Amino acid sequence: MERQEFLAKLGIGLAAVCTGCSLVSCGSNPKNEDPKPTSDGNLFTANLSSELLNIGDSKVANGVILARIAAGNSADAFSAVQVACTHEGTFINYNTASAVYICPLHGSKFSQTGAVLQGPAIAALKKYNVIIDGTSLKVRA
Repeated sequence: MERQEFLAKLGIGLAAVCTGCSLVSCGSNPKNEDPKPTSDGNLFTANLSSELLNIGDSKVANGVILARIAAGNSADAFSAVQVACTHEGTFINYNTASAVYICPLHGSKFSQTGAVLQGPAIAALKKYNVIIDGTSLKVRA
């Protein structure tokens, strides 16, 4: 393969990689929009008889990630924050071992209340209210 042919193929490969990167980042990513409440005013609900049974279990719905952070069925046993990282809009995950939310794209870490613990994110995650009624959990803005 000649040098010119090699450089041309390399350029096409880099262009493909860069296009993939721009698809992952947010820019005007709709994942950063505020969740819309349902007709009953909730962002979403969970049935604690069958969902989120173990510490570390999480559920994502309507732009929110809800994680069980402690035993028991009280509101303080759960954490609900926006699921989109404030850096580039990538969906975050709850890490049970570290008890933090982590963005898999660039490694930003957030506390259970959404505060930034490690960048590159500089803005906190939006925190949502958790309401328990028997075995029904409701997340509200």
